Amino acid sequence: MAGFFGLFDYNKPGPGVSKNGPKKKGFVIFFEIFFRKFWKLILANLLFVVVSLPLVTVGLGNAGLTYITRNFAREKHAFISGDFFDTIKKNWKQALPAGIINLLVTAVVVFDILFFYFNQTENKVLDYVFLAVILSIALIFTFMKYYIFMIMITFKLKLKQIYKNSAILAIAGLGRNFLIFIVLALFYAGAVLLFLWNFVVAIPIILAVYILFFPAFRSYLIQYTIFPLIKKHMIDPYYKEHPGEDIEAKRALNIAEEEDKPADEEEPVFQDVVPGSEEEEEEKPAKTFPRQYTQQEMDRLRRKQRRNKDYDDDDGTI
Repeated sequence: MAGFFGLFDYNKPGPGVSKNGPKKKGFVIFFEIFFRKFWKLILANLLFVVVSLPLVTVGLGNAGLTYITRNFAREKHAFISGDFFDTIKKNWKQALPAGIINLLVTAVVVFDILFFYFNQTENKVLDYVFLAVILSIALIFTFMKYYIFMIMITFKLKLKQIYKNSAILAIAGLGRNFLIFIVLALFYAGAVLLFLWNFVVAIPIILAVYILFFPAFRSYLIQYTIFPLIKKHMIDPYYKEHPGEDIEAKRALNIAEEEDKPADEEEPVFQDVVPGSEEEEEEKPAKTFPRQYTQQEMDRLRRKQRRNKDYDDDDGTI
């Protein structure tokens, strides 16, 4: 008797997945990936907190965490500690100053908001105009920070170009940016309410959520939401102008199409041949010794060796 009245028969084939079945919604996939990678996100979060403890190194932590969450959002594998620190090693010259710039700009903007709010003059209209301008700048810069590290680890651009493209995408993707802003604002509002309710209880809860969960969730939410916009405005135009180039980077982002596969990958590994058929005679090698590798396989091995040798240069960026 298979299983217990057939209820626990794991050898029994399941219904499978219909090829033409309805596609899952974006938010369903979002939570499927999130719960599947939950413990790895916690580990990445801990690495981020440790690296960011001096505060001035928060940019390094953001670069490493962004790579991990970008790969998860694209349903690609990532070695948590290895890829985290490799990404920092490759991008520290940009990530370190970017983190410091973000901290300084954020501090100045917060100071200006508080200043214009608590030090209003007799001209109320002018005070509110200045406050509205500062709030708008703060909002746009918040949106820019969603893109800075994603662009940094994905494209080979100068820091000035990274901030320029981030500013453009902050405007071009207002809908997606507001969605991220609202979701994160709910977390911040919950923290404030908890703090106002009971200061003693709030501190350990907020610290625990931040240390174990929140930065990784925030980064994963951002990468999952903004990638379609970056693909539309930066990745697709690049490959339209440079067809056939940087295919490895395209695969790293899980956006490679069938036509992007090289010929050596499309060749079948196994082929059924009836003994004694003409196909078998044609495919039979002329030499008597066994052929270990085809020319295509040798080319593939050489490319792999070159990639390993030039690992720092061929880092999956476009």
